[in-house]
Amino acid sequence: MDPLKHQLDLLRRRIATIDARYSTATPAPAAPLPEGREVETPAGKHWEFERLWPAHHRHGSADVGALCELPADLLSVLSQNDAWSTPAARWTFLDTETSGLAGGSGTVAFLVGCGSITERGFELRQFFMRDHGEEPSLLHALEDYLSAFDVIVTYNGKAFDIPLLETRYRMNRRKPCFARLRHVDLLHSSRRLWRLALSSCRLQDLESRILGVERHGDPGGAAIPQLYFEWLHTRNFRPLWPVFTHNAIDILSLACLTAVVPQAFRDPSRLTNGAEMVGLARWLKSESKLEESLALFDAALSRPLPDSLAWETLWHAADLDRKLGRHDSALARWIELSTAPNPYRARAYERLAIHYERRERNPSMALEMTRAARALDDSPSLGKRESRLAARTSTARPGRLL
Repeated sequence: MDPLKHQLDLLRRRIATIDARYSTATPAPAAPLPEGREVETPAGKHWEFERLWPAHHRHGSADVGALCELPADLLSVLSQNDAWSTPAARWTFLDTETSGLAGGSGTVAFLVGCGSITERGFELRQFFMRDHGEEPSLLHALEDYLSAFDVIVTYNGKAFDIPLLETRYRMNRRKPCFARLRHVDLLHSSRRLWRLALSSCRLQDLESRILGVERHGDPGGAAIPQLYFEWLHTRNFRPLWPVFTHNAIDILSLACLTAVVPQAFRDPSRLTNGAEMVGLARWLKSESKLEESLALFDAALSRPLPDSLAWETLWHAADLDRKLGRHDSALARWIELSTAPNPYRARAYERLAIHYERRERNPSMALEMTRAARALDDSPSLGKRESRLAARTSTARPGRLL
């Protein structure tokens, strides 16, 4: 017998054995969709879920009822030189669950959750496509929903959620509906506040550390695409339901953090953690708000800080003193930086050299500081400075006539 034909016969028998084994097995009963409703739009049908967290509900340390009292100009503090005002009832909070984490034209948002602040509490609506053919209907309904709002709040939405949805609208030959909405991405402001204080600024880490919320049975973002593929194959909704809970808690936490983050930028005196103060002071410095930044750096220096962050904070404070013309204070900080090993010691010596040469007209002291800086971290500019100062100090001054 031909060896190749023999191998093919063996393979066919093995496949037939596997098919027979699974054809006699009793399939697991598929769990139906839980309470929700089928929605029909001009573009087809899809499924929607609604949920309400009442005003008396507490999400960790956050009061859901207090969300409706947020001032209309709260979010404008996160915009650069752009004062604006929109009532909280016109904000919506959006998060997507997708068939992949890398994005691209093949990735779809099979679940889009949107939350809103009302007098009754926090209302959530989730748009779900039971298969890929329901995407046009989901996008149509989402556009109708967003027409009632002026501001959209996301967490990393500028880099992921909104570009993905814009791609899906275009793939379905529809114009994206996000251009008219003012978009606030809370990720960037959260990083400014907590990047130094926390090891991670993921939304779930912030809800745990800032809001005191602990999740149980959460599938995690990496597992979500596979759970949706299993739903498409088995139509068993039970394994997919935790994804809806995951999405819902993400959106509620996003709304509660929106009440926390801008308030810190509006009123830094609320902050008590030194690392948070440094993070906000850095941002204020980048926005050229020098007085406010210096005050916050000084407040942070009175709090416990890791050594590396304390030295950095002292350096920034000295630099702001210099820019604000507070030369005596800057001098004291540079001297402090120069007296102990730290990453800013050489730069502090260089600043001292400039100070003694230009402000105190003391080339001998400036030369000493320059040589100390070169001993720690040499550079061509320091070499030129030493040569110039050495020449000045070696020149004999003429005697004065009495």
